[in-house]
Amino acid sequence: MIGSFRHAYRRLRLGTRLALGLGALSLVVFAVVGATLTMYMRDYLNHQLRDQIKLVQVVQTKDAKAHGIVERKPYYGWYTAVYDVSAGSAVLRKPADVPSDTTALTALARRMEDVDADVTRTVRIDGEGTYLLRACEVSPGVVLVSAAPTEDIDGTVRQLITVQVVAFGLALLALVVFGRRMLKQGLKPLSDMAHTAHGIASHDLTESASRLHLRADAPGGGPEVEELRTAFNTMLQHIDDSLAVRAEAEQRLRRFVADASHELRTPLMSVRGYADLFQYAAANAPEERDKHLARLRAEAARMGFLLDDLLLLARLDAAEVETPLRMEDGDLVDLVEQAADAFRASHPGHPLTVSPGPVAVPLRMDPHRIRQVLDNLLTNAAVHTPAGTAVRVEVAVSPDTARVHVTDKGPGIPPGDRDRVFDRFYRVDKARSRDRGGSGLGLSVARSLARAHGGTLELGDAEGVTVFTVTLPRAPVTAERGAGGPATR
Repeated sequence: MIGSFRHAYRRLRLGTRLALGLGALSLVVFAVVGATLTMYMRDYLNHQLRDQIKLVQVVQTKDAKAHGIVERKPYYGWYTAVYDVSAGSAVLRKPADVPSDTTALTALARRMEDVDADVTRTVRIDGEGTYLLRACEVSPGVVLVSAAPTEDIDGTVRQLITVQVVAFGLALLALVVFGRRMLKQGLKPLSDMAHTAHGIASHDLTESASRLHLRADAPGGGPEVEELRTAFNTMLQHIDDSLAVRAEAEQRLRRFVADASHELRTPLMSVRGYADLFQYAAANAPEERDKHLARLRAEAARMGFLLDDLLLLARLDAAEVETPLRMEDGDLVDLVEQAADAFRASHPGHPLTVSPGPVAVPLRMDPHRIRQVLDNLLTNAAVHTPAGTAVRVEVAVSPDTARVHVTDKGPGIPPGDRDRVFDRFYRVDKARSRDRGGSGLGLSVARSLARAHGGTLELGDAEGVTVFTVTLPRAPVTAERGAGGPATR
């Protein structure tokens, strides 16, 4: 039974449970207040009756001294008796206005023989009810006993209890009903949050573009509910941002798979086509065979470069694989001069200037990978600018970092493409032409290598020129596992 009650109570809504709890607490308070008030009222009325019977006995004592008995009639329902008390016995003087059962009055009269003060006692007289008895000495050996009914006191107390029960019952009912409404209104923000949570639960989060636009915006509820609402909305915003990041990552993964497949398919188709040519006699002539074999080697080399770049990016991204860096002491200025000499030899149509700077910048780095970063930036400047475009390289240092600026005065990068130039396989040339570019991995590899060294690679905002800035820390760097991270903005 108790278990069923507890189970039913736990299934009630919070507002109802709070209202019932408030009602139970109020019931206890009302009971204590009512009991205290009733006891106080009864004691007060009893005290008033004692004072009244005492005053009446003052008059009755004079009457008993003058006439031997009380001739003056008391109040209606009151009784008066005069007793001769001696040797432990009490004899009633007659005539007397007494009830049919005088046992209690006689016992109280005998009691006066043993005490010197007046005696008061509340007794129940058979057939009459409850009475307040008071005995006092009229003269030596003569005792006056008066009896006053307490029925009026009992009736008054019963009426008081009835009034209290009705009033407290109505107050309790009003408290529960209106308290339930107030609690419901106060807890409405919690209901709104629950409704929002149900809406989120019914939302399909498997879609790549899923976003949580639901928020608990209903005001009110007090500081505690406001704190809960703020925490709830902050959690939803965090989940929403995480879903957005996941959706963006999925989109990048799809683009990466599509672009990688496209880049690998072309050399593979070329290799397959040249291999098929060897089935024909004309293709096996010495001069044709050498030409086709050269093209096969070129396509295989191109596919090898692409796979090398993908493997390097994968190793830089994977946290469980050590970053492929061989750290040693080197001179950044020397690497820049080597890269500049190689660029002038391979791209004579693009004048290159190395701006004056520090004589030497010693760093803890992988010289081969930093040289790869510089070569990729310079090649990018040559490939995406028309012939004759000037290119400038500048080395600058600060107490904590060393910077290399690669600047060209070509057509620049359109604003819509600036945020994605470091994405893998991304080309500003939407036609995917390869006569003016490679696989679209150069800048991505360069940024990942810079990050693996603890540095950055950024695209500048200078107007009229394109500036890529490599920043490397001057303090000794220990390559961290997975320091490259995804090459995305």
